[in-house]
Amino acid sequence: MNIVFETIQKHYGIGVELQQKILYSAIIILFCLILQFAATRLVNRNIDDVKRRYQARRWISLFTAVLMFALIGRVWLQGLRSLTTVLGIASAGLLIALQDVVANLAGWVFIISRKPFIVGDRIEISGVKGDVIDIRMFQFSLLEIGNWVAADQSTGRIVHIPNGKIFRELQYNFTQSFEYIWHEIPVLLTFESDWRKAKGILEKIAIEKTGSFSKMAEKEISKAAEKYMILFSTLAPIVYTTVKDCGVLLTMRYITRPRQRRNTEQDIWENILDEFAKHSDIDFAYPTTRFYNNPTEGKPGESREK
Repeated sequence: MNIVFETIQKHYGIGVELQQKILYSAIIILFCLILQFAATRLVNRNIDDVKRRYQARRWISLFTAVLMFALIGRVWLQGLRSLTTVLGIASAGLLIALQDVVANLAGWVFIISRKPFIVGDRIEISGVKGDVIDIRMFQFSLLEIGNWVAADQSTGRIVHIPNGKIFRELQYNFTQSFEYIWHEIPVLLTFESDWRKAKGILEKIAIEKTGSFSKMAEKEISKAAEKYMILFSTLAPIVYTTVKDCGVLLTMRYITRPRQRRNTEQDIWENILDEFAKHSDIDFAYPTTRFYNNPTEGKPGESREK
């Protein structure tokens, strides 16, 4: 073996001591991998419960990682064989092996100190929306809303999310500081409808049903502006007019509370249906196929017959 070391040193300039450390490190890594493989096979053969088998494999991986780092550390740090050094190397290995646990613990500290959300807030993270019902050291829990339920209402499922997600995922808070959101209801009318009359009806309904939210939201904005740069030129409900392929689109935009969005929309739609039913010159539009005869249906005096 010494002849091999001397040959490598002669041709590549790598010292014998360094070669020995590299060789010992490779042997340690190989030994630890074999040990982990053997222990894992033993666990798979003797433990039938899936949960216990999974936990046992995790502990085997943790043990072999710590052992590997400790042994390799002793090889490369020949002069530092004290207990403090060994513990330091073991701690580094433990930190790497438990990086997810450390991230979750750091996330918990961040949540508690910075308060991006608190229990009771409605948030969205990792594509999951829900109300925060619990915050613990390694995870927080949401009572899920939406998903297969076609509205902002509970599905009945509780979703547990690791705290470390807050460092890697976008978070949307529906209720923090400013407890209102904008909502829109599109109403599509036929081109033959009296859209101006319909717009007036929608504006009246919007003011009656959501005007109180606008007044309360003005007070909330003044408080939220102390912490965030929130600026709205107007909070009053408004109806916008747009022309689409199928007709005239009137979009009602108003402020509401997140947890009252579905009930408010239902109340508004029922009023719209009742009011439009009273007017024969207002009709809802929907995808249809029609033939248009300009001489008979066009504007008076603009016949295109030749």
